[in-house]
Amino acid sequence: MNARIDPEIYTAEKTESARDKTIHKFLNAISSYNCEEASKMKKVKMGVKPLIYPVPVILLGANVDGKPNYNTLGNFGSMSISPVSFFIYVSSAKRNYTNKGILQNQSFSVNIPSVELVEATDYCGIVSGWKADKSEIFESFYGKLATAPMIMECPVNLECKLAKNFDVHPCEVFVGEVVETYVGEQYITEGDRHKLPDIGKINPIILSPDNKYWKIGESFAKAYSIGKGYRKK
Repeated sequence: MNARIDPEIYTAEKTESARDKTIHKFLNAISSYNCEEASKMKKVKMGVKPLIYPVPVILLGANVDGKPNYNTLGNFGSMSISPVSFFIYVSSAKRNYTNKGILQNQSFSVNIPSVELVEATDYCGIVSGWKADKSEIFESFYGKLATAPMIMECPVNLECKLAKNFDVHPCEVFVGEVVETYVGEQYITEGDRHKLPDIGKINPIILSPDNKYWKIGESFAKAYSIGKGYRKK
């Protein structure tokens, strides 16, 4: 028996297929244009400069002599991600007061501030804990470890257990195992089955090498997906 083809479904699939081909053709045309333009581009040597874009701003937290202290940093990133573990690193100048607390308690927190917190965040990077008590700037809370202070006002908080530390002159690098992640419920997209926070709602602070703060822009493509249509010319 011959299977009956629903004309509406067939038409929809045909339209979708035509749309996909058009999108792929457009992307390939852009890629070809970019390659031609890149061949005309001249590079300028600028020496050893930390021109890494973009850099998220974080507030590194630790208890120092029993009091919460927070320091503003841009040297932060993930090191290892698996279904059962997640390791991150922070690089902090050896002179920083917060380092003392991390070593005292073998724990620390990474807090992601929103642009609304830019003034207090910047202050924490200007004023050292050696000279000022920063324990009352934010409302602090504690999690599983009970030793790593986190900032209630920040949309995202990572509670970390110190796994390793080492020197990379002139900084001290702390590797932490994330034991828990906390997100304000208002930053989670309603109906998201993965329960991931919405970066647009978080509105994180971005730092550029010229010491200016930026906001994020709009999403323009789906990661690990848009490249499927790429064809080299």
